[in-house]
Amino acid sequence: MSKPVSQPGDRIAKVLSRAGIASRREAERMIAAGRVAVNGKRIDSPALNVTGQDKLTVDGKPVSEPEPPRVWLYHKPAGLVTSARDEHGRETVFDTLPDDMPRVMSVGRLDLNSEGLLLLTNDGEIKRRMELPSTGWQRRYRVRVKGAPEEAALDKLRAGITVDGLHYQPMTITLDRTQGANAWLTVSIREGKNREIRRAMEAIGLTVNRLIRVSYGPFQLGSLKPGAVEELRPRVVRDQLGLEAEKQPQRRRRPAARRSRAGKTRPD
Repeated sequence: MSKPVSQPGDRIAKVLSRAGIASRREAERMIAAGRVAVNGKRIDSPALNVTGQDKLTVDGKPVSEPEPPRVWLYHKPAGLVTSARDEHGRETVFDTLPDDMPRVMSVGRLDLNSEGLLLLTNDGEIKRRMELPSTGWQRRYRVRVKGAPEEAALDKLRAGITVDGLHYQPMTITLDRTQGANAWLTVSIREGKNREIRRAMEAIGLTVNRLIRVSYGPFQLGSLKPGAVEELRPRVVRDQLGLEAEKQPQRRRRPAARRSRAGKTRPD
């Protein structure tokens, strides 16, 4: 029995993701909505491989050849939404980025009232890799809570806790100091589920009133000021993400005109 012949190239959602257009999931939604065309023909299914010879457009605009992977550190202030668009019209992270930034995606999220380190990348495959649970990268936070934490209660979180049917893996927690009615903790987690630390603390009677992410895997917030953005050196990105042995782009086309707001059309 003959083996099926594999089609050359890569799946179109992967190509759009690599080009920084959208995550794979969002690219598939864009395709289903009829926003993507290949060689002038609109498509409605992501079950298509494309090569460098194919001409892709999204909303009628050409898709440029992917740039080498880039990663930025961004100090998210509290009060900004991490999504590219907000249905309530609130200001987003992407509204505040420098005008000369390319189209970028966030690696994971920080909720509205959280602050600190948020990673940004122009490469959807890098985003996916850094978010995968199998990567197991530790996220470390400085957490201020209202109340007096007791070690016996914190031990419940250190052992892993289930809240409203959702299980949270064991957390690493250090009680740093008390300050009036509040206390500061250092908390490390590996999953990063939605509002994980806030919900886990509530389950043991503590209310989080400030949450600052200080590291994500090997990347540190350091002395980066709120609202500031800093690009990592290409060698650091390659070393930390294990890209040295992977094929890097051999050439770069002239980049498309940069948008006035890097992430304004960047769904996540």
